[in-house]
Amino acid sequence: MAAVSGVMRKTHARYVILGLIFIVTTFNYVDRATLSIAAPAMRAELGFDAITMGLAFSAFGWAYTAMQIPGGWVLDRYGAPLVYGVGLLLWSVFTFLQGFVGHVTGAFVLLFALRFLMGIAESPAFPANSRLTVMWFPNHERGFATAVFQSAQYFALAAFTPLMTWTLHAFSWHVIFFWTGAAGVVLGLFWLAYVREPRQHPGVNQAELDYIQAGGGLPDMAAAREGVRWAEVRALVTHRMLIGIYIGQFCLTTITWFFLTWFPTYLMEAKGMSILKVGLVASIPAIAGFIGGMAGGTWSDWMLRRGCSLTLARKLPIITGLLFSSSIVLANYVESTVVVVLVMSIAFFAKGVGNLGWCIVGDVSPKSIMGISGGIFNLCGNLASIVTPIVIGIIVKEMGSFDLALGYVGALALVGALSYLVVVGPLHRLELGEKAA
Repeated sequence: MAAVSGVMRKTHARYVILGLIFIVTTFNYVDRATLSIAAPAMRAELGFDAITMGLAFSAFGWAYTAMQIPGGWVLDRYGAPLVYGVGLLLWSVFTFLQGFVGHVTGAFVLLFALRFLMGIAESPAFPANSRLTVMWFPNHERGFATAVFQSAQYFALAAFTPLMTWTLHAFSWHVIFFWTGAAGVVLGLFWLAYVREPRQHPGVNQAELDYIQAGGGLPDMAAAREGVRWAEVRALVTHRMLIGIYIGQFCLTTITWFFLTWFPTYLMEAKGMSILKVGLVASIPAIAGFIGGMAGGTWSDWMLRRGCSLTLARKLPIITGLLFSSSIVLANYVESTVVVVLVMSIAFFAKGVGNLGWCIVGDVSPKSIMGISGGIFNLCGNLASIVTPIVIGIIVKEMGSFDLALGYVGALALVGALSYLVVVGPLHRLELGEKAA
């Protein structure tokens, strides 16, 4: 409808899309975290040692990481709404089926296989999030939009960890997989029915499209790629700016995967908490991470609106967050449960502040290969989903404590900050054919 002035008032369909991205990403992380909640009970029932459990944790990461470039190509070829919706349906089914592990022979093989398949299905998720926010949001709102979908991981842990631990206590670990998987199937059907790219969405008008485009968004980024051009992949992985970003994301993701996999076991085995107490305590750092994530995105966009360069507005929150995330090692030197939770909360808050890597990918990736660029970025970051569970499992088994494990996580946080400080350099959107710096 036209306003009195004759200027069309823009719609706000982009915020509805962002809300749905947040909900879907929440279930993305709920499904990833189910195994960490079930792990103590599964180890007792199925006789898995720490290394075996670490391998089970890593199964998702092997597939998820390996499929990032193919998943990015699928996004560039078929578009985020369809690919994301189908992926959500598939990974939810694989989550549901994990509830039957333990009722069949070869429990570890079945669990590893289902987590592996789940990783394949989830592989386009975060490149799709990035692609959708680039299409739906102008530059000065993209830090906030990225912070919203990135903060879903913390919301998932904060809101659903107590619920999943209560479910485990009241019923069994099998039920955790059943209800999370079923909820994801319902959500996937709704996504496929509603979500569209900007030009095809019935809820958006021309004024909103013009606003997005004028602010640097890319509502016309079409899905029409014929295949992966490996020369383009080579150009991305040899560019100094992107190499530094990849290193930083690996370090940041290491912190995430400690919390997603071993943190509940750490609270039980190192701090002697009951499963119900773990459910409550583990949610507190996640709440801090959620607040930190929203603060980081808001801070970055505020700096852009105040005239700061893209480089300063994006890199300062990331470097600050990584530096303060290294404080996780202080948990080795305190005994009080309250102080341990405080240390973990500060570390996870800081990690949230620095969790703007996907925003940078949207800012600097070549427009025509946004999906592939996001896939490479997520591949490098999620190598940590393989390395972290296994390394911590080995440390715990061989050392008999989590002290060195926390040192490992804290040290990588410092490496990530250093990468952004000395390797990344100024941020700018790459053009195909640009020489590596």
